[in-house]
Amino acid sequence: MPARDADLVHRALDDFRIELPSWGFANTGTRFGKFLQPAAAATIEEKFSDAGQVHALTGVCPTLALHVLWDLPEGVAGTPEIERLSLQSGVRAGSINPNLFQDQHYKFGSLGNPDPGIRETARRHVADSIAIACALKSRDISLWFADGSNYPGTANIRRRRDWFIEGLQAGHAALSPGQRLLVEYKPFEPAFYHTDIADWGMALLLARAAGPQARVLVDTGHHYLSQNIEQIVAWLLAERMLGGFHFNDRRYGDDDLTLGSIDPYQVFRIFHEIRLFEYETGARPDIAYMVDQSHNLKGKIEAMIQTVSMAQELFAKAALVDHAALLLAQTRTDLVRAESILQDAFATDVRGAVREWRVSTGLPADPQQAFRESGYLERITAARASRPAGVSSYA
Repeated sequence: MPARDADLVHRALDDFRIELPSWGFANTGTRFGKFLQPAAAATIEEKFSDAGQVHALTGVCPTLALHVLWDLPEGVAGTPEIERLSLQSGVRAGSINPNLFQDQHYKFGSLGNPDPGIRETARRHVADSIAIACALKSRDISLWFADGSNYPGTANIRRRRDWFIEGLQAGHAALSPGQRLLVEYKPFEPAFYHTDIADWGMALLLARAAGPQARVLVDTGHHYLSQNIEQIVAWLLAERMLGGFHFNDRRYGDDDLTLGSIDPYQVFRIFHEIRLFEYETGARPDIAYMVDQSHNLKGKIEAMIQTVSMAQELFAKAALVDHAALLLAQTRTDLVRAESILQDAFATDVRGAVREWRVSTGLPADPQQAFRESGYLERITAARASRPAGVSSYA
């Protein structure tokens, strides 16, 4: 690789950070059940320990996203323990994720529930989650809602929209300066007739209605199969409303597979739109990159390292696009040239430059191999295999 390209890769990697999900280290599965792994994390201490291993080997994962119900069941009272684990593991608490879908009273929705008492319960949970974020100095509160309906005529769609606006505005009012509400969308599942926040347009309108500290969160698995995700990203960038990503991959639905396992070119195109926006505007958008995958067959830590490494490589490839040449080709409607500029960058083998960057920053050249040679997996497997396996919840 030419020295100029290697320098572009190194500078891109200097700035790249991606957050890990606590639930990605736990035994997860589908609605049909779980395949348990003896080394999977079952406690918040184990989740922080495993995340610390990934960060120590990759150097780009300094924060761990937390799910309130699974990781902080005691609420704010549990934050001192989180702070202790942060110091112990070298990984800080990241985005805070309220759980507005698992408890039985959310059977017919949370902020969109026709029962005002349940809507108030959901609003209190969001407020409590914001208080947790304040105590942990976490900026982002990530909101995903399962709310919707399964049969025509069973829900008042417009009224539920109004209830969502009320609930999100109440949450926004509880934010501290500098905090953000990230509003996520998903077209279907678990609701199969209508979902209250089904696409990026609904999320955008609700975020704007919530207040100036709200943004849209894009989960790459939360789209219809033929949807052009990078176009959505481009529009949200233009509207200054892109707040973050939950990265994963999929073949059919919200499969939550490891990043790039199915369509790495799509992730590259997403990163390209962000880099092109930076080139054209001279501004760096404030985007939170986060992993959200539920690998129930691959080893938890290995799968996380695999995703992080793939994210680094695809981000590095996007840094190699010649923006000036691309814009010129677009202006001249030179279709083959314009497309080839993207394809050439994507086809570039950046792995050598990525390894050089790792070594230059004191990291192992191959984090996956370093993990396999570390003995950590064998140690935690032996330590965790004898305990009772809890299977009652998602994570």
